[in-house]
Amino acid sequence: MTGDLNQYLHGKRSLVNAHLRTALHSAGGCPPSLMEAMSYSLLAPGKRLRPLLVILATKACGGQDTVALPAASAVEMIHTYSLIHDDLPAMDDDDLRRGLPTCHKKFGEAMAILAGDALLTLAFQVLAESYPPATGAACCRELARGAGAAGMVGGQVEDLAWEKRGGTLADLENVHALKTGALFRACLRLGIIVAQGERPEGPDPRLLECLDAYGRCFGLAFQITDDLLDVESTAAQTGKRVQKDAERGKLTYPGFLGVAESRKRAEELCRLAQEHLQPFGEAGGRLAALAQFVVTRDR
Repeated sequence: MTGDLNQYLHGKRSLVNAHLRTALHSAGGCPPSLMEAMSYSLLAPGKRLRPLLVILATKACGGQDTVALPAASAVEMIHTYSLIHDDLPAMDDDDLRRGLPTCHKKFGEAMAILAGDALLTLAFQVLAESYPPATGAACCRELARGAGAAGMVGGQVEDLAWEKRGGTLADLENVHALKTGALFRACLRLGIIVAQGERPEGPDPRLLECLDAYGRCFGLAFQITDDLLDVESTAAQTGKRVQKDAERGKLTYPGFLGVAESRKRAEELCRLAQEHLQPFGEAGGRLAALAQFVVTRDR
């Protein structure tokens, strides 16, 4: 399944990358210097994990790639904006992202902030212009919840607050349920909304609940693996600076549990994520395989 999955995901990433280039044209009238900074960060080589979640959830719920791609692109715009802003000196102060100089290193802090702002707002324009009104509104609502004050942005605030102050394992899990997990869950909800949103009865509530449960386990497994890579990997492998979390006094899973126990916990979360997909039958196979891929990745 591994080789088959890699080939499958490569094909979907290619679709996403092509659609991202097309979606950038929605920002007609954008100053060339701003478009250059937006394109530099958005089109940089990446895993496209969040768009893949949208696509795989859409497929599992009976939809097709074509209906998933606008939502997948919108999520990647939100993710890229968050990376641009997280890398700024006032935040995580990083100079390497996806194997390239960070946006503020390439274009200056002011342009990086504006490029992030532009991608954030363009994401919602893409959703509103790509779907029927009811589906577009539902997508905008879910993405705003996952990315906003009670989701990703709120998690970043909590993450900054706990730096060098210590905390508990429960604090750490709360940070990442917001900072990372909320957007993952939004991806899955977007998938079922675009696949089933136009049905008179709306998306299947049982499948929505299963995707939410999968997303919670998936998000924590992803973050634990990310923490492990920060400890064990290299910048050449990950495309970003490593061992920075310990330097900044951040809460991490290896810091609380140790490397071996952290790995064990990630594997258990992967198993639980896969169990939540049972109601999908064979249609959930790719999502199950993606969970395994996430905990065994090296970047």
